[in-house]
Amino acid sequence: MVSVLLPIIYLAFISLGLPDSLLGAAWPSMYPQLGAQLSWAGMVSVIICLGTITSSLASDRLTARFGPGRVTACSVALTAAALFGFSFSTAFWQLCLWAIPYGLGAGSVDAALNNYVALHYESRHMSWLHAMWGVGASVGPVIMGWALAGGSWQNGYRTIGLLQTALTVVLVCSLPLWKCPSDAAEEGGFTPQHLPLPKLLCLPGVREVLLCFFCYCALESTAGMWAASYCVLARGIDAETAASWASLYYTGIMAGRFAGGFITMKLGDRQMIRLGQAIMAAGVVFILLPLGRGTLLAGLVLLGLGSAPIYPAVIHETPANFGRELSMAMTGVQMAFAYMGSLVMPPLFGLLAQNITVSLYPWYLAVLLAVMVVSAEALHKKTAR
Repeated sequence: MVSVLLPIIYLAFISLGLPDSLLGAAWPSMYPQLGAQLSWAGMVSVIICLGTITSSLASDRLTARFGPGRVTACSVALTAAALFGFSFSTAFWQLCLWAIPYGLGAGSVDAALNNYVALHYESRHMSWLHAMWGVGASVGPVIMGWALAGGSWQNGYRTIGLLQTALTVVLVCSLPLWKCPSDAAEEGGFTPQHLPLPKLLCLPGVREVLLCFFCYCALESTAGMWAASYCVLARGIDAETAASWASLYYTGIMAGRFAGGFITMKLGDRQMIRLGQAIMAAGVVFILLPLGRGTLLAGLVLLGLGSAPIYPAVIHETPANFGRELSMAMTGVQMAFAYMGSLVMPPLFGLLAQNITVSLYPWYLAVLLAVMVVSAEALHKKTAR
C-alpha cells in the first residue's frame, strides 16, 4: 500500500510547486490589466504567506481529525479554486481575495505531506519529494510562458488550475490507501498528540529547530531573490546573464535533492545537514572571492547544492527528535517558522541593499548560515539519544 501511494505523493508535491513561480512569471503582464503597480506583487505574496503560516499552525489538528489523505485532497482543491479565481480576476482587490484560499491550501498540504513521509518513508524519499517540488516550480513558468505567448496570462492560471483539479480527483480516489493516524494507533503504533505552541517551546530542542528552519528558509529565499541584483549592481554583470546565473541556484537545489536521495542511503539525516552546511559555506566563500565571474558562478551553484539536503533532512528527523506522537504538531510549527523566515528576511535585506549597499549580500547569507549551524548543532546535542 505504501509503495502504491508513493507516486501519488510525489505527484502532489509537483503540483505544490507548480503555482509557486506563476506570479513572478506573469506579473509584468498582469499588473497593467489589473490597474496595479509593479510593487504590488509583494502584497499578494505577503497574503499568501500569511495564509500559509496560519494553515501550517493548524495542520496538526486538521490531520489528526481528518487524516493526511483528506487534508491533502481538500487543500489541493482549495488551491485549484484559488487559481481559477486568479484567472477570472479583473481587479487587484480580487487577486488579494483569492490569495487567501491559495495560502491556506498550500500550508496544509505542505505540512501534511511532509509529516506523512517523515513517518512512513526513508530519508531518501523525503529528499526526492522536495526535488519534485523543484520540478513543479520549474514547469510552472514554462506553462505560463506558453500562455503569455498566446496573449493570455489567465490561460496560464487556468491550465495549472485544471491540473490541480485533476490531482484532486486522483487524491480522492486514493483515500483508501492512506494510513490515518487512528489506524496507526490501533496497530500498536502511536497516538498523535497536540500541544499548544507555548508548551512546545518548553521542550528540549524545539526553539533550536525553529530557529534553524527560520534561518534556512530566510537564507534560501534571500539567496534566490537577490542573486541577480547582486550580480548586476555589485559585480557589474549584465542583467540577462545575471538572471540566468540566479536560476542556477534553484537548479542546484533541484539537482542536489535528486542526488541527495542516493547519498542519504549512506549518510544519516544529521550527516546530510552538516554536509549541506559545509557546501553552503564554500559557496558563500566563493561568492566573496574577488577572483572574477567564474568563482561567483561556482559560488551560486554550490550555494544551491548545499541548500538541497538541509530542509528535507531536518523535516525527516522530526519524529526521531521529538517523538512520533508530536511529529504532526512539530511539523506544522516548523513549516510556519520556515515561512516566517521567507516572509521577513528577504525584504529586510532589500532595505539594507537600498540604504547601504547590495554588496552585503554574501555577508548577510553568511550570518544566516552561521546562526543556522549553531542552532542545528544545539538541536542535535539536546535531542541526542
